[in-house]
Parts: sequence; C-alpha cells; structure tokens
Amino acid sequence: MTMTATTARTDWTRAEIAALFDLPFNDLMFEAQSIHRANFPRNEVQLSTLLSIKTGGCPEDCGYCNQSASAESGLKAEKLMSVQAVMQAAAQAKDAGSSRFCMGAAWRNPKERDMPAIVEMVKGVRQMGMETCMTLGMLSESQAKVLADAGLDYYNHNIDTSPEHYEKVITTRTFDDRLETLENVRNSGINVCSGGIVGMGETREDRVGFLHALAVLPTHPQSVPINALVPVKGTVLGNMLADTPLAKIDEIEFVRTVAVARIVMPESMVRLSAGRESMSDACQALCFMAGANSIFTGDKLLTTANAGDNADAALFAKLGVVPMQAEVKVELEAAE
Repeated sequence: MTMTATTARTDWTRAEIAALFDLPFNDLMFEAQSIHRANFPRNEVQLSTLLSIKTGGCPEDCGYCNQSASAESGLKAEKLMSVQAVMQAAAQAKDAGSSRFCMGAAWRNPKERDMPAIVEMVKGVRQMGMETCMTLGMLSESQAKVLADAGLDYYNHNIDTSPEHYEKVITTRTFDDRLETLENVRNSGINVCSGGIVGMGETREDRVGFLHALAVLPTHPQSVPINALVPVKGTVLGNMLADTPLAKIDEIEFVRTVAVARIVMPESMVRLSAGRESMSDACQALCFMAGANSIFTGDKLLTTANAGDNADAALFAKLGVVPMQAEVKVELEAAE
C-alpha cells in the first residue's frame, strides 16, 4: 500500500485507516515521514506549555481525570487564577522557549462571570508574541465568538476515544456533545485542537475509530494531541488499570497511532501530550519520525508529571531537533 497524496481529505473510511495500522512498521514510518516532510519543516518541533488556570472540582466524570469531583485522588478544587499570575507563568514559558501557551480550566463549561478574565488572559499572552490555546470544557456559540474576538488562536476539546468506547470512559456528556463544541469553535474561526487518549483499555479498532472521527470532520483539527494514559490512583481508570499489563500501551502501537494520525491528517500539528514522561528517548524519537511535531514541555501537565525542560533540551540535542518558532501577528495599540 503506497500513499502519494499529501493534501488533506475528509472522506477516509475505517477500512482504509485500519489498513494503515496493519502496514509493516517500516513502510508505515516511511509513508508518515514522507507526508510529514511534504507539509512541514523537517527536524522542527513546536514547544507548548500547558497551565492549569483552574484546578479540580470538575462535575464531569471522565474516568481518566483526577480533576473530576467524583475522583478520590486527593486533589482539592481551587479558584480561577488571577490574570496577573497567568501572565507571570506565560512569561516564564516564553523564556523557556515555548511558542504556544495553553490554559486549561476544570469546568464542564465556562460561566459568563469568568469570561472577562479569560479574555484578558488571551489578550495578554498574545501581546507576548505566543500562540494562545484554551480548554475550558463545552462552549456555546456566543462564548466561542467572544474568544474569537479576543484573538484566541486555538481551542482544545478532545474527543478522547472512539464513539463506541466513549461511554465506557465518560457518562456526563456524550460524544455528540464534544462534536457540537468543535463545530461552535470551528464556525467562530478559532483553530481546533482535538485529539484523545490511548491506553485506556481500548482495542486497535477503537484507535481506528478515534482517528477516523477526527479525519472525517469538515475540516481537520489544526492541532491533534495524542495522549498516553497516565493511570492516576483514585480515578476510575487509574484504579482499574494501574499495576496491570493494560496500564501502559505498547510503544510500537503508540508510534503506529501517531504515524496514522500524520497520514490521515497531513496538515495538522500532531502533538505528543500526556504520558511522555514515561516514554523512552527511542520511543519519542520514533514518534518524531512518525510525524509528531509538537510537545508539551515543562515539569507538569495540568496536574501530572511531565518530562521537563532539561530532559527535552537534551533529547533535542541528541536528535538534532530544534524548537519551532511562533508565527503570531501581535497587534500593538497605537500610543495615545
């Protein structure tokens, strides 16, 4: 099976995606790297930083998340951070080399009273010359418009897994609820960031279904985070999968998932997200070869450990990879 097209298409079938997963590993890697080079600069990886601006107490029951109010992880609910504190964290992230700053709040959906502060955070980070991303739960059309008017570059809302496996992970909102928020974000003109988590006890068929759901959206997500589950004790999946063979997805299968994501969504940024702190250097190198070109850097992802800036710098030096530069048009107000 040889892939030659490098432009995005939205008519993928599950059978076609399953066939990609079944390719001999070397053939899959060759196709993924070829398509990656046709669409992106080689050996450049975007550095993003993720900050939890409102931690814990979320009413959703996502089985993987220690920020759920139903989780018994010992994580206490906190209030929304001040705009000033977020700006300080953003400045530190920029100094460390990040070109995108992502802000996450443990909400089912943002309340109207919180929108003015959210808008100020977006504007402030953009003034620093970084791309902005937020993940605040479900968004209405009007809220998406407010964020678009503020200049938000990306909105993250993961579909998490296949439509069939979804209800085994989350019951407080549906797969279609997720798609509705993505539609509201897309219609507002904000770039969509949407991916999911592998290693939640799903089958390869579910991984096919997960990537298929993204690949047949009207427009592919501009950013696709691929997470490996971090089983946290006190969460449903953490209690179920911790200390079992299912707790860590096979690294070759994870790389295959990244490669197939790159092939079916050739113009999207594919990001290695949660779970990277437990991956070997060799696994991460294979992910970059498979077309991953974005990572979260820093010591923490929301509330779980991450590889850290020093480890990332050492890995980049070993691989000859350099950080991708941001392309943000900062509109400075004329001095009065």
